[in-house]
Amino acid sequence: MSTLNSNVPDGPLSEKWSRHKQNSKLINPANKRKYSVIVVGSGLAGGSAAATLSELGYKVKCFCYQDSPRRAHSIAAQGGINAAKNYQNDGDSVYRLFYDTLKGGDFRSRESNVYRLAEVSTNIIDQCTAQGVPFAREYGGLLDNRSFGGAQVSRTFYARGQTGQQLLIGCYQALEKEVQKGGVEMYNRHEMLDLVVVDGHAKGVVVRDMVTGEISSHAADTVILASGGYGNVFYLSTNAMGCNVMAAWKAHKRGAYFANPCYTQIHPTCIPVSGDYQSKLTLMSESLRNDGRIWVPKSKEDAEAIRKGEKKAADIPKEERDYYLERKYPSFGNLAPRDISSRAAKEACDDGRGVAASGLGVFLDFSDAIERLGEDTIRARYGNLFQMYEKITGDNPYQTPMMIYPAVHYTMGGLWVDYNLMSNLKGLHVLGEANFSDHGANRLGASALMQGLADGYFVIPSTLPNYLATQKPGTVTTEDSAFKEAEKAVKDRIDSLMAVKGERSVDSYHRELGLLVWDKCGMARTKEGLETALVEINRIREDFWKNVRIPGSAEGMNSELEKAGRVADFFEFAYTLCYDALQREESCGGHFRSEHQFTEADPEVQSGLLGAGEAKRHDDQYAYVAAWEFTGVGEQPTLHKEELVFEELKPSVRSYV
Repeated sequence: MSTLNSNVPDGPLSEKWSRHKQNSKLINPANKRKYSVIVVGSGLAGGSAAATLSELGYKVKCFCYQDSPRRAHSIAAQGGINAAKNYQNDGDSVYRLFYDTLKGGDFRSRESNVYRLAEVSTNIIDQCTAQGVPFAREYGGLLDNRSFGGAQVSRTFYARGQTGQQLLIGCYQALEKEVQKGGVEMYNRHEMLDLVVVDGHAKGVVVRDMVTGEISSHAADTVILASGGYGNVFYLSTNAMGCNVMAAWKAHKRGAYFANPCYTQIHPTCIPVSGDYQSKLTLMSESLRNDGRIWVPKSKEDAEAIRKGEKKAADIPKEERDYYLERKYPSFGNLAPRDISSRAAKEACDDGRGVAASGLGVFLDFSDAIERLGEDTIRARYGNLFQMYEKITGDNPYQTPMMIYPAVHYTMGGLWVDYNLMSNLKGLHVLGEANFSDHGANRLGASALMQGLADGYFVIPSTLPNYLATQKPGTVTTEDSAFKEAEKAVKDRIDSLMAVKGERSVDSYHRELGLLVWDKCGMARTKEGLETALVEINRIREDFWKNVRIPGSAEGMNSELEKAGRVADFFEFAYTLCYDALQREESCGGHFRSEHQFTEADPEVQSGLLGAGEAKRHDDQYAYVAAWEFTGVGEQPTLHKEELVFEELKPSVRSYV
C-alpha cells in the first residue's frame, strides 16, 4: 500500500485555485498547435473540454459511441445546475456551496476540489448564458433559481425539466463550431476498447467502429476520459442503456487506480419498477420535491388497501398520512439529501406502508401546491415532467399523486485523480462522473452538471499544460509496439467472446448480475451479503464465458457484441465494487452498512441531533480515499490511500433535523 499525492497547492483554501493557476505552466499559442489530445466521451465534461481545448489551439480527437454528441447521457439531466450566484439574496455564497457539498458528501471528498468547484460554479452560468442556454427567468427578466436537496438556499438554475438537454445543446454547438473549423476531429459511433500506455504514460486508445467493425488505433500526447459512470452494473438504473464502465475499466487494468467504487447514488425520485423484464428506470427530477410532498399512509391497512386497488390516495385523510421526510427532517423536509431521502423511503416500504402494487413505492403529491399556486404555475414549472410521467404510467399527476421509489442514478466513485485531474497513470486525465473527486459519498442534486462543465470549461484548460509542458509533442505514434499489442489484445478478446457460442443471452447475464449487486450492495449492505456477492460474481462471470451466446459476426454492426464486451467488464468491475464496500466498515452517504448505524443508545440520538438508523461514520479509521490497484480478474485488488485532510471544515455528525 502507498499513500497518494493529491498535489493540492499550498495556501488558504480560498486562494488555492487562483494561486495554482498563477503558478501552473503555460504553453504559447504556436506550440499548442503541436500538441494533440484525445477526448473519450462527448457529454458535458468531454464536449466542453474538447471544444475549449480546440479553441485554445490544441489538436483534438473526440470519440463517442453515440451517433452524435447530442445523444450523450448528459441530455437526460432534468432539474438544474448549481451555482453560488446568490441571485435570490437568501444568504448563498461560494463558501456555503462548498459547505453544503462537503457535508452532503458526508465528509468523504477532497476539501480543495470541492471549494474549487464552488468557486468555478459562478463562471459556468455566465458561460452558458452567453451560449444562449434558455435558463428560466423571473418576471423581471433575471435568471430564476429553485431549491434542491441538501441546501436551505435557492441556487439551482434550470430550464424547466430539461436542463441537461439545454446545456448539452450549448456545449454541442461549441463543439461543432470547432469541428467545422478543423480543430476537433469527431469520431461518432466509435467505442474505446483499450488504453495504450507507452513508457508509463497514456498515449492513445484502441477503438472499434460500431458500424463497420473496424479496429483502429489513435495516438496523442495525452488522453482525457470523460466517459461517465458505472451505474448500469446494477442493470436497472436511470442511466441510458448504453452507459458502461468500459473506458474507465480498461484504464484501470492498464494501471489507473479506481477510487471509492462503493459510493453509488440512489435517487429517491424514480418511477417504480413495473415488471421483471423491465430494462431501465425513469428518473423524475429532484426539482419536483420543491412543490411535491412525499407521504405514505400511517397505517399498514390503508397501504395494503391502496396496493390492492381498494382505496385511492384521495381516500386517505391528511391526518392519516405520514409525511415522513417533513416529520424526520423538519429543517429540510422534502429537500433532504438523496441518500437520506432514499433510505427513508425504503424504511417506510420495509414497514409495509408502500403504496405501489409491488409494495415498493411512495406518493409524491402536488395537491397542496396546486391549491396554493394554481395548476398553471405548476404546469409552467414541471409540465414536461408531468407529461412524461403520464405517458409512462397512465396516471395524471395533476389529479392523483405520482408514485416514486429510489433507484440507482449516479456514481460518486471513479478513477482517482489529483488536483490537476490527472490519474496516477501519467498523461491520463479524467473528467466528470468518470473521476471520483468532488462529491464524496453522496452527490447533492444539481451538482453533476456543475462538475462536468467546471472540469471541461475551466479546470482542465488550466491544468493540462502542467503535464503537456513536460512532453515533446508527437513523439509517440501508432507505429509504437504498444499499439500493436493493444490492438491484438482487443481482437483476441472479441474473438473469445464470439467463440463461446453458448445458450444464454447477454441481457440475461446482465440482469442476473445486476439483481445480485442491487440486493447485496444496493441501498443497504452487510458483511455477510457482500461476502456472498463476491463468490457469486465470480461464479456467474465464469459461466458467462462458457455459456453466453452472441449472434452475428465481429465484422460490421453487432449490438450484442457491444453489450457483451460491456457486461464482461461489469463482471470484473462488480467484484471491485463489492470488495470496496466490504472493506469500508462504516456507513457514509450512499454507502450504508447495516452494521454501522446510530441507535437509541447513542448520545447523538438521545439529544435529538438525529434519529436512530442514520449512517454512522468512523472518521478515526476511514477518513481516506480508497484507491484500488488492479491485480487480476476476480482477485482482491491492492489498496492505496489518500488521507483526507480537513483544514477548513472539521467532520461532524451529519444532521438535517
